[in-house]
Amino acid sequence: MRARRAIRYLKGAVFAALTGAAALPVFAEGLAPDPAKTSEAVVQVYGARTMGVKGIFGVHTWIAVKPSDTPSWTVYEIIGWRLRWADSALVIRERQPDAPWFGAQAELYADKRGAGVDELIQRIDKAARSYPYANTYTLWPGPNSNTFTAWIARQMPELQVDLPATAVGKDYIGSTFVSTAPSGTGFQFTLAGLLAVAAGPVEGFELNLLGLNFGANGSAIKLPLVGRVAFPHFSDSAKR
Repeated sequence: MRARRAIRYLKGAVFAALTGAAALPVFAEGLAPDPAKTSEAVVQVYGARTMGVKGIFGVHTWIAVKPSDTPSWTVYEIIGWRLRWADSALVIRERQPDAPWFGAQAELYADKRGAGVDELIQRIDKAARSYPYANTYTLWPGPNSNTFTAWIARQMPELQVDLPATAVGKDYIGSTFVSTAPSGTGFQFTLAGLLAVAAGPVEGFELNLLGLNFGANGSAIKLPLVGRVAFPHFSDSAKR
């Protein structure tokens, strides 16, 4: 048994080295507050383009938390290639949350701070540890890293997370057909994440066709490959 584990670990280490997994950057990009200087509790949701050709189509997303008076960040995410040597793709670790993901710049999707956030962090931790697809991973249509982030967001509607059209897998909800939208608000009808319709105050309206997501809300249109395209903002002086 120990020999098998050692071999599995060695395979994972070699795979990580070949794919660059062991060389994740750790420097900050300025989106996450310095925990050494920020005493309040903070929850943030991030995403970044995935590695290689996959990055043309989608992003990898994760959730970062910093309880009150804590000197470091904890990140919750699903990393599919961990299943090559571990029984779970769920990763809970301390790391800089706004560091690039294999060279891709991180984008901030939600930021929640202050009163009540410590309790929210406890709920996030509990929800993450009960994620039902931790031991399986399917790039398309899910479950994948975006399925995980949407799983958390559906249970934490106060986060108001509007995942982009490039978060392929966010519409996967298993064998059920009806749920709230990924933000935890509104509603969604979906067929294994391949076909879906969602509407709500956060997402606006979204249509998923075989993983290609189209939609619009009050601030942007949502397109596959591109993601979110903000509507132009005109100042009062420009209107006159």
